[in-house]
Amino acid sequence: MQLAKNKLLPLKGKVQHYAWGGVSYLPKLLHLPNPENEPFAEYWLGAHENGEGELILNHGERIRLGEYIDTFKQDTLGATVADRFGRLPYLLKILDVKDMLSIQVHPSKKSAEKEFELENRIGIPLKAHNRNYKDDNHKPELMVALSEFWLLHGFKPMALLKKTLTQISEFQSLSVELNKGYAELYRQVMELPQEEVNKILQPLLNRIIPLYKAGQLEKDDENFWAARAALTFNHHGNIDRGIFSIYLFNLLDLLPGQAIFQDAGVPHAYLEGQNIEIMANSDNVLRGGLTSKHIAVEELMKHIKFEATHPDLVKELKTNHITTAFQTPAPDFELNRIELKKDETINRLAHSAEIYFLLSGKMELSEADNASLARESGEAWICFDQAQFALHAKENSTLFFAKVPLA
Repeated sequence: MQLAKNKLLPLKGKVQHYAWGGVSYLPKLLHLPNPENEPFAEYWLGAHENGEGELILNHGERIRLGEYIDTFKQDTLGATVADRFGRLPYLLKILDVKDMLSIQVHPSKKSAEKEFELENRIGIPLKAHNRNYKDDNHKPELMVALSEFWLLHGFKPMALLKKTLTQISEFQSLSVELNKGYAELYRQVMELPQEEVNKILQPLLNRIIPLYKAGQLEKDDENFWAARAALTFNHHGNIDRGIFSIYLFNLLDLLPGQAIFQDAGVPHAYLEGQNIEIMANSDNVLRGGLTSKHIAVEELMKHIKFEATHPDLVKELKTNHITTAFQTPAPDFELNRIELKKDETINRLAHSAEIYFLLSGKMELSEADNASLARESGEAWICFDQAQFALHAKENSTLFFAKVPLA
C-alpha cells in the first residue's frame, strides 16, 4: 500500500440494516435501490470495525479507511491527533428512525476500558448476542435534526416527574420511591418482576391503545409513544418495562437544524425522524427495553446518571457567513454545517482527518495541486491533515463535516 498523492479522497460508508430503520429516506439520499423494502437505519462514515468506510484511491482501488489510517497515521491524522487518540476518534452517521429505538445509555471512557477488558477475559466473543461492550471507548454523541425529530432525553426535573406520577393513577404508588431519589425509583421499575410490570401497565395500556388506534393522541403526549411501544414490543403477554421510561424521561421535539448533546450516563431513546449524528468512535450501547436486541438492565443501571436533566439545545456558532459549528465538551469531535449558494466558493485547510457528507446540491472540490473531485448529494469524501482545497457549489448546497476540535 502506498500513500496517495492527494489528501482528498472519495469515501464510501456502510449501511446498517437495523429493523427500526425506514425503507425510503436513506436509499433515496444515497441513490441506492431497495426493491425488497429492506430497512435502511444508519449510514456510517468512519473507521469503526463494525461498519468501516472504504477509501477510493486514484486508480480505483478500494481500501478500508482504518487500515489506511493505521498505515499512515502521522500523514493522515497529524501528529497531535495521532499521539492523543491513536486512531480516527469519531464516527459520523445519518439515521432514519421509523420505529423507536431502545432505552439506552453509554459508558464513560474509564468504564468502557474496564468493562471491555473484563468481557475479553471472560471470553465473550465480540460478535456474541450477549456482548455488552464492543470496544474500549466512550460514546458521547451529538445529533442535528434533519426533519422533525422526537426523542427521550434524561430524567425529568423533580417537579415534572412528581406531576406525572400523580396524574397517572397506576403510577401513584411509585411516588414513594421517588421520595428516595431517582435511583430508587428507576431501580424499582427496572427490577420489578414481570407479573408486577404487567399488573401496573396493563390498565394504562387498556385506556390509551384504543385512543392511539383511533388517532386521538398527539405526538407531544407521552401516551402516544407508550401505546406505540406496547404495540411494537409487547410479546407473549409480557409488557415491555421500557414503557416506564417514556413517562420518566423528558420528551423532546426537535425541529430541523436543532441539535442536542448526550454525554456518558444520560439515558435516552430516539423515537422518530431523521438526523445526522456524530460520536466518539464507539458502538457501546447498554439497553434497558423497547428493543429486540440484547437487554442488559444491570449494566444499564451501572452507568446511568440518576439526576434531573434540563434539556439544553446546542448553541450554533457561526464561524463565518456560511459555516456553522455545533460545539460540545467532547474532545473527540466537532460537527459543522456549510451552506453554499450556487457559484459560491470556500477554501479549507484541514487539521487532521475531516469527513464530509453532501446532504444536498452539487459541488466541485479542488486541491492545491488542481486535482478535482465532483460530488453530488448523498456522497462523501475525506481529507487528511494539512489538505488545502476549495469547495465550489455548482448549485445551492448543504454539507456537514466532522473534525477533531483544535485544542
